[in-house]
Amino acid sequence: MNSKRLLEELNTLLTPEQINTNADELYDAAADRYKKYAKARKVLDVPSPIAIVYPKNAEEVSTVLRYCNENGVNVIARSGKTATEGGLENWKELTIVLDSLHLNKIIKIDTYNSQATAQAGVALQVLEDELRKVGYTTGHSPQSKPVAKMGGLVATRSIGQFSTLYGGIEDMVVGLECVFPDGHISRIKNVPRRSGGPDIRHIAIGNEGTLCYITEATVKIFRYFPENNRFYGYLVKDVASGIKVLREVMVNGYRPSVARVYSEEDAAQHFYHFHKNQCVLLFMAEGNKAMADATCVGIEEAVAKYADGILETVDSKLIENWFNHLNWSQQDIDDEFQGMIENDAHAGFTTEISADWETIPQIYDNVIRRVRTEFARAHDITMLGGHSSHSYLNGTNMYFVYNYSIHCAPEDEMMVYHHPLQKIIVEETLKAGGSMCHHHGIGKYRSEWAKSEHGSAFYMLEKLKEAFDPNGIMNYGTIYPQEEGIKAYIK
Repeated sequence: MNSKRLLEELNTLLTPEQINTNADELYDAAADRYKKYAKARKVLDVPSPIAIVYPKNAEEVSTVLRYCNENGVNVIARSGKTATEGGLENWKELTIVLDSLHLNKIIKIDTYNSQATAQAGVALQVLEDELRKVGYTTGHSPQSKPVAKMGGLVATRSIGQFSTLYGGIEDMVVGLECVFPDGHISRIKNVPRRSGGPDIRHIAIGNEGTLCYITEATVKIFRYFPENNRFYGYLVKDVASGIKVLREVMVNGYRPSVARVYSEEDAAQHFYHFHKNQCVLLFMAEGNKAMADATCVGIEEAVAKYADGILETVDSKLIENWFNHLNWSQQDIDDEFQGMIENDAHAGFTTEISADWETIPQIYDNVIRRVRTEFARAHDITMLGGHSSHSYLNGTNMYFVYNYSIHCAPEDEMMVYHHPLQKIIVEETLKAGGSMCHHHGIGKYRSEWAKSEHGSAFYMLEKLKEAFDPNGIMNYGTIYPQEEGIKAYIK
């Protein structure tokens, strides 16, 4: 098999309009946001895919996957292009990108049964806009909401800014349709719960295109009561004090839609108009009036209990205004990309982890200390901090954020800066028993720690790969560590 023959045979399976060989678009498809600086500088050191393919239904996905499986062609599943961990990066010469562009139908909005069904290529914002017309919401609101698509959200085990109330995408998915490398189409029916063996939804949810291609998903929908939204903001003396308040709210059974605490450094770039060089704690309560009012009582009681850590109350209008401008649009993405062409700086790289309440403050302190004392290019860091933004009964996450000036060749940026920073974060998290990947997934650039993340349970992931993708044609290098690929592209 070679690229010429691959293209010829793809044209017998699909129409020419469904096969994209534009050089610029293939270059763009060679990597996701993980290598956005190298991509912007036109120095990506990975091969471009042979084609981007746009199937129109599950049957066409089945035909293409079966062909690739029989001929050893690597397939990268794509839907939305907002991945951040290298999951869309190409590590194989003979690769196609299977894109959900034409899988763009909202199949059904069922308000009586509180669920909506959409194909993989439906943008979350499009579905949300349709739901708002009838007084409903998905409850799912990642920062990429205006451009993210349903297939990618499910495949990467996405989480949204309202997760503390509504849960992650895995809590929202009712049923789905997916296609395996041998062409088999599986449909998981839409039921509220069942005890029919292991929950097979989770073979597809979070698989990052390594086991199957998701073509359709049914998600829960919720009544929308924006008139009851209430906002709270506080300046607090340190991250640990803010986490104590978050924990108090959660263990008492309250579920604010937003519950966050920001370090001083991270607060400075989000709340420059009021942070006063302090940490920031904030909440949003929503839902029907009785629920929102009860949540507000819980927040106020928790703040009162830990008043010794509260320095000042923030005007709620400032918090509301910040939140209303939090999501990024396609224009924001384009502007960021243009900025990397013009400037040698990287803003907003992140590594998100999770752990129990007792451990999170320790991980945060240990990471900050190690970065400041051990990282060889610490002098180039322009911001180092983090925030907790997704909380649970038994713990929370920590979103480490770091900006830096770049003083190396563009193609070396990841290995000079991001990789050693992420390595410190991963090491401290795993040492403490936390998870190194709260919601951005493993991709290719955390796969080297996948076995350490799962320990003896990695056996279960390996068996899934052996069963569903024995020829290894699904997204080579993602989740499952590939020493050959890591050596070639993590220099």
